Amino acid sequence: MRQLPALLTAALLLACQPVAAQEDCRLCSDESDQAKREKPLTIEISTNLNFARLALTGRNAASASIDPVTGEKRTSGDIVNLGGMAVTGTGRITGEPLRQVRIDLPPYIPMSSIDGRSAMLTDFTTSLPRNPTLNAQGELEFTFGARLVMKGGRGGNYRARIPISVDYN
Repeated sequence: MRQLPALLTAALLLACQPVAAQEDCRLCSDESDQAKREKPLTIEISTNLNFARLALTGRNAASASIDPVTGEKRTSGDIVNLGGMAVTGTGRITGEPLRQVRIDLPPYIPMSSIDGRSAMLTDFTTSLPRNPTLNAQGELEFTFGARLVMKGGRGGNYRARIPISVDYN
């Protein structure tokens, strides 16, 4: 009978050791624990995309695009650039220093005017490098551009919200 308490004690000691070892095990940590410790990402858009003044000259398809690096506005189709300063969108991401991030822009965004006319924003581009990484202060600034497509010779003062999402890689 003396053997039973000794076996029971040994079994309890063996059962407790792995639990104590798991506290120090980095491989055993849950990913959600790491996510709770990392600084959340934020994105702030400080400048909106603006194509300035354009005029449609016919009823065929027309488009204008803004280059995110140079800010140059290009037109094609039945449209004329009436001047004004085209503006690239400007954004700033903050988060965990030196972490790679993924920025997702939509493939297209429908736009509308107050009088019900519609246009489309497509072909979003950014000034971001292939593997964007936050700097040592946890910041990353970028610019973005797109192509505005109008069909049927219907101009207007178009507006839309561009959903931009950011996540850690």
